[in-house]
Amino acid sequence: MTKNWEIRKAVSKDADGLELCMHSAYEGYRKRMGGKQLPPQFVDYVEEINNFPTWVAVHNKTIVGGLTMMFEPSYTTLANIAVSPSFQGQGLGRGLLEFAESIAKQESYSELRLATHILLTENVALYSHFGWIEYNRDETKVYMKKKLN
Repeated sequence: MTKNWEIRKAVSKDADGLELCMHSAYEGYRKRMGGKQLPPQFVDYVEEINNFPTWVAVHNKTIVGGLTMMFEPSYTTLANIAVSPSFQGQGLGRGLLEFAESIAKQESYSELRLATHILLTENVALYSHFGWIEYNRDETKVYMKKKLN
């Protein structure tokens, strides 16, 4: 599959486009969630970009994906990762995951972690396909991690 996007560091002026991308990516789950929105739909993306390492995937000047990371003492957390519905199934999710791995390695981390909603079973399957393992779950979340080589 041809890569037709670029990943770059987000800047404040990307906030509206990133918010639109995140909302569209998560909106498809709303019915399954009983009409509730997921936490990334309540984020102030100006604040997110200014306070956390955040990147955007861009195609023809449109933000089609996003990634926010948090660097903990012994691992890196993928705090938010999403792909616009129009770009799902084209390898961008994998591209963002691989990008996150490369950033974590550059920062000398050997483990990535994330949490996804328990009802988003296709996300759990996708992460498992890419080598992530489940290490915990509670009533609403599945916690996953991946060791980096």
